[in-house]
Order: sequence, then C-alpha cells, then structure tokens
Amino acid sequence: MLAPLRNGAFRYLAAGRLVNMLGNGVAPIALAFAVLDLTGSVRDLGLVVGVRSLMTVLFVLFGGVVADRIPRPLVLVGSNVLGALTQAAVAALVLTGTATIPLLLALGAANGIVSALSQPASAAVTPQTVAPELLQQANALIRLGVNTGMIGGAALGGLLVAAVGPGWGLAVDAVTFAVAAAAFTGVRVAALPAKSTRKSAIADLREGWTEFTSRSWVWVVVLGFMILNAALAGGVHVLGPAIADETIGRSGWGVVLAAETAGMVVGGLIALRIRVRRLLLLGVACMFAESFLLLGLALAPTVVVLVSAGLAVGIAVEQFAVAWDTSIAQHIPADRLARVYSYDMLGSWIAMPLGQMAVGPVAAAIGTRETLLLLATLVVLSVLGMLASRDVRRLQVLAPARTADAAQVSSPGDGPGEGSAATPATPATPATPATPAEPAARA
Repeated sequence: MLAPLRNGAFRYLAAGRLVNMLGNGVAPIALAFAVLDLTGSVRDLGLVVGVRSLMTVLFVLFGGVVADRIPRPLVLVGSNVLGALTQAAVAALVLTGTATIPLLLALGAANGIVSALSQPASAAVTPQTVAPELLQQANALIRLGVNTGMIGGAALGGLLVAAVGPGWGLAVDAVTFAVAAAAFTGVRVAALPAKSTRKSAIADLREGWTEFTSRSWVWVVVLGFMILNAALAGGVHVLGPAIADETIGRSGWGVVLAAETAGMVVGGLIALRIRVRRLLLLGVACMFAESFLLLGLALAPTVVVLVSAGLAVGIAVEQFAVAWDTSIAQHIPADRLARVYSYDMLGSWIAMPLGQMAVGPVAAAIGTRETLLLLATLVVLSVLGMLASRDVRRLQVLAPARTADAAQVSSPGDGPGEGSAATPATPATPATPATPAEPAARA
C-alpha cells in the first residue's frame, strides 16, 4: 500500500499537499471569525468568502492551460509563494486592527486567482509521480496525507481563534503556503511530450472542452457537484460558523470540522484496500452522506450530533474523492489532464459564490432551519441525478496493464458504452477538493 512513497517526487508532492491542507484547515475558521468579529454580519462573511470563490471560478480555466503548458511543479511553487504573500497581508490587517471588508474582499480576490493557478496543476501532477499500476494507491495516500493535515489544521484553527484570535490563525496559514512551496521544489518529474506546433490558449481550451464533454460520466458528475457544492458552501461554511457561535462555540466548531477530516482519514484507509469494478458508482452513492451535517445543523446542533455527522461525511467523501481522481487519471490523456480538471473545477465551483452570497438573505427571509433543510434536499436530489446516468453507474476501473495505454491513446469517444470504459476490466492492482474539485477552499 505504501509503494508510491518509494518515489522521491511523490514524497515531496505528498508532503507539500499535507502542509497545504494544514493551513487549509486553519484558514476557513480563522477567516470566518475574523469577519464575524469585524462586523458580526453573516452577509459580510458570505461576500468575503464568495468573492474568493468567484475569482477562482473565473480564472481556473486559465490555470488549466498554464498547467498543461508549463511544468506543473513550477506552477505549484510559484502559486504557493504568491499565496503566502496574500495571506500574510490578510493576517497583518487582522492583527493590527486595520482590516476592513473592502480590503478583505480585495485580498480574497487575489488569493482566489492564486488558487485558480494552482488547483489544476496540483490535481494533474500526481499521475506523473508514480507508475500507472500504483495510481489508486497514490491517490489514496495523497488524500490520507491531505486529510491528516486538515485534522490538525481544523483543531489548531479552533484553538488559535479561541485562545489568541483569528489573526494568528491566518498568519499560520501564510507560513504553510511558504513551507509547501519549498516542498514542491523537490517534485521532479518527466516533462510531458512537446507539442509539434504552438497552439493558442483558445485552441487549448477547445481541446480540453472536447475531452470534457465527450465523456458523459464526467460532465454529469460535475453538474451534480455544481448543485451539491453550492448547497454545502452556503450551509456549512457560512451558516455553520454562525450557528456554532450561538450553540456549541467556536472551539466546538473546530472539533466538528476536525471530526469530518478524521472521517476522511478513516475513509482514506478504506479506499487503500477497497476493490470494486464500479468504483465511481460507489463513490457517487456515498455522497448521500453530505446531507448529514446540514441536517444536524438544522435539527440538533449539538456537539455529539455534529461530530457524528461530520465523521460519517468524511468517510463517505473520501470514497468519492479517490474514485473520481482515479477515474479521471485513467481515462483522460495525460497532456490534457489539467485542462479537463480545470473544466471539472469550473463546473463544480461556479455556483459556490452564489450559494455563499445568497444563503444569508435566504435565511433571513425563510429562517435558518428551513434554509438548511432546503439545502439538504438539494444535496440528495443532486446525488440522485448523478446516479440516474447509465454511464456513471457502468464506468469500470481499468486493469493496471491498460491504464498506461489509456492515458496515451484514449480518444474522445472512449466513454462508457464506447470502448475501453465499458469493457469489463479487472480491478486496479492495489497500488484525488473536494468533490470532483475539493470544495474546501483556502481563505
């Protein structure tokens, strides 16, 4: 199960992702309570979080083109250096008491652009660091490290906010960006095959769009996550902290988020061992659990209920994350992988700013409890919609001997029912935000 760790490039990648997620666990808690301390307004919190998500959505396609043209490790190093600078500026404003909503909006927008540059490269570089037969293991190990970092980050974020204030939590996040950038300098991988002619960015995007739309299982899942992520972004990341402030407290909310990430660690251990042919079907079905935390916040916002819900959600999410990353990497050509991931991220995230910005006014109009129940219903309906797709239900894991060939020669028609994806295959030998794209976003 630990075979990918024998490769130095993979070890550095895993270390950088782990440190990134340590900061990612701290940042949402710190930012949420920094804004609530500043104005006490859920609407302001939705705006600050939403503008960051909006800029990520607007620039993620450009990030995919960059990651398919420029060495992906170089993209990761540069974007993390920029992330350290922008987050350090946010921390300085909060610590000095000079933060204002317009300044936080501007820096959040800058950080969103940085995230758009790094996310496709981060998702697409993993298959370059291991042999094809180790891909499922590698994805599970990356996720295991990421979630371990998130556990520590969420717990640390809650403690920092409660003990010394949100500004220090944001400062810790800035440091993690810098440390991750240093780790990514060790990710040395073979360059992708050079293209015979230099295409325009528009041509590159068109090529990526063809790969994305020609496989119905890809765009159906992304469409489902467009709805699901919007519901979670508003319900968990905006209404969640506000409800926690009135019920279980700030440190309690940190424990809930840490429990969710602990569930992801358990889920990662399960994903390392699981052997099913229809891995994507299993992953999508597990996403019904995403409604649990919304229901807990609506009906019984106690530590016991919310921690239990968070743990169950984390286990379920990890089954999908590994299934999705493995399916994408096996069926998409390597030199187009970042662009397909960028369309995945665009579709998965595009409604998140709407969810974050609209949830405050909707809750004010119909009530917080009713809003959370509505969002839980949307989650269930989105999962049912994904499972209604025959291609989602039938997509199978490729055998190890075929994985490398699929990455090299798969054509746009090689979707389920049209070639390799529909052909019965042996489950992959034991060897990805989140979400097709990971929903947890840096502040």
